[in-house]
Amino acid sequence: MRMILFSSRQYDVETFTEANAAHRYELHFQESHLNSETAVLARGYEVVCPFVNDRVDAAALEHLHAGGTRMIALRSAGFNHVDLATAERLGIAVARVPAYSPHAVAEHAVGLVLALNRRLPRAVARTREGDFSLHGLLGFDLHGKTVGVIGTGMIGRVFGRIMSGFGMRVLAYDPGTPADDLLALGARYVTLDTLLAESDIVSLHCPLLPATYHLIDAAALARMKRGAMLINTGRGGLVESNALVGALKDGQLGHLGLDVYEEEGGLVFEDHSNLPLQDDVLARLLMFRM
Repeated sequence: MRMILFSSRQYDVETFTEANAAHRYELHFQESHLNSETAVLARGYEVVCPFVNDRVDAAALEHLHAGGTRMIALRSAGFNHVDLATAERLGIAVARVPAYSPHAVAEHAVGLVLALNRRLPRAVARTREGDFSLHGLLGFDLHGKTVGVIGTGMIGRVFGRIMSGFGMRVLAYDPGTPADDLLALGARYVTLDTLLAESDIVSLHCPLLPATYHLIDAAALARMKRGAMLINTGRGGLVESNALVGALKDGQLGHLGLDVYEEEGGLVFEDHSNLPLQDDVLARLLMFRM
């Protein structure tokens, strides 16, 4: 079997080469992104392995199918960048990563909470400059505060359990069945409006669906506690990026931790340090001192 990996980096080469030792598939690593123009590079490969920045739209799939591709094996859990209807029509199977480590993502979200609350990025930057003053570094006790968990799948449940261990009151919002393990810890399922109004920290762990697109918009931010913290380790489209700037400027939002960004395509996994940042909203968000 021949497989081509688009948007591949050195860590992909090392990981897949090691995993392939027992299978001896023919692997080809391609640094360029997959789109309708680069799909020709996959001619003769039965399996194409794209990443999140690749555009597996109808045009790309038509080219891939003509070149002999019969399977799309995604290196991601998300599949919003794949035209599933076209893939089905062409008879191209699509597989995805079933889930990321729920503990890894949840612990990363907790890390963002702690870094923001204790002003760790600012403290590290000051220390490296020989500034050991404490002004502006005051945080708050997590114990006794309220955390709102939006989406209580595997990751949201792990995050809720960890935050409960800090002595936090846990509120949850999920249109599905309440998680028994969170209920056993004393978590309370509430409406989205109640969660936003009562939470000192709001953390997003839900999938990106039509119903959750821009779940956190200007109106939702206005309903949050003034000065609250927002964490998003879910999907970028859950949050209306433009609305964040205004909420941070007027102090309605006190802390912001993003592991994902709505317009991250073409930005993440690339080095832009020597180039002007073309995304004006992201450039403005990066100006805020957290």
